Amino acid sequence: MKNVNLLSGIAALALVAGTATAEEVRVYNWSDYIDEDLLTQFEEETGIDLIYDVFDSNEVLETKMLSGGSGYDVVVPSATFLQRQISAGAFQPLDVAALSNHGNLWGAIQDRTAQYDPDGAYSVNYMWGTTGIGFNIGKVTEILGEDAPFDSWDLVFDPANMEKLAECGVYFLDAPSEMIPAALNYIGEDPDSHDPEVIAKAEDVFAAVRPYIQKFHSSEYITALANGDICVAVGWSGDVFLAQLRAVEAENGQEIDYAIPNEGAQMWFDQMAIPADAPNPEGAHAFINFILDAENAAAATNYVWYASGNEAAQEFIDPEILDYPAVYPDAATLENLYTTRPYDARVQRVVTRLWTTVKSGQ
Repeated sequence: MKNVNLLSGIAALALVAGTATAEEVRVYNWSDYIDEDLLTQFEEETGIDLIYDVFDSNEVLETKMLSGGSGYDVVVPSATFLQRQISAGAFQPLDVAALSNHGNLWGAIQDRTAQYDPDGAYSVNYMWGTTGIGFNIGKVTEILGEDAPFDSWDLVFDPANMEKLAECGVYFLDAPSEMIPAALNYIGEDPDSHDPEVIAKAEDVFAAVRPYIQKFHSSEYITALANGDICVAVGWSGDVFLAQLRAVEAENGQEIDYAIPNEGAQMWFDQMAIPADAPNPEGAHAFINFILDAENAAAATNYVWYASGNEAAQEFIDPEILDYPAVYPDAATLENLYTTRPYDARVQRVVTRLWTTVKSGQ
């Protein structure tokens, strides 16, 4: 990812001398989540220098946001975390008048994100997607046979399957807010439950398969799947498609695919927002408006294979992506997707303790 160091050399001397320096905007986004050509294009079109840093978990971002002084102008939390951070006063309201491309947003997605940010007062959608299963078709078929349950959570939550798949490698997301709801949904409980007694039931689901999980990580599975180092990963839709693309480009014979399990899966939304203490709110609005441009939003989706919350962008999105139900689910699949609300502080402590236990295997 691009990371421009601005205050160096002559620029630093100019600053010391009191001379005006180039405007900059600092963006903090998920890893592997944008076409980097867009970053250069933004600088060329606006004359604003861009510092672009990345993270790979909501927990990392939230620590920065709630401790204050993040130093960023635009950040991209998932909606459940955004809601909690709005309540904590971490964001400033958007100036919609400064977003000429705001009308490009997709009403259907705005309706779904309204439960986290009513009226979209603090954020706009960047991308949305699902949490499901990525897999190496050949390796899994070789181990489990032609009737392998690719489209079921049985693939990763049934110990009999996982014991065999351990031979070729399985990664789980290191994301309790995604993994615990998936486990609860699998056993017929409410994935959005905030009842500690219900949440505790997820521990048994993970304990049964923990010996067969090679690693918990929220980004390394992309390369591991692409290279054939593992055969299964619980991951985010677009990340798996990125692994698929990398395998194709490498011509390494690894055939990667993604499934939304038929028992249901989590639908999530990543939102662009401006921290309350952003150094350059005006530049932040310029960056958000740039991304909201229909062609720019489409370029981002065409690169990362995540669905865009920009309806106007659909005209420019590759038809292969737009017509792919694993990226843009059909109505029946959408009906089977669930969303979650943020945990309050008390329940979050329960979740954190449970997840620590799960990862330690003790």
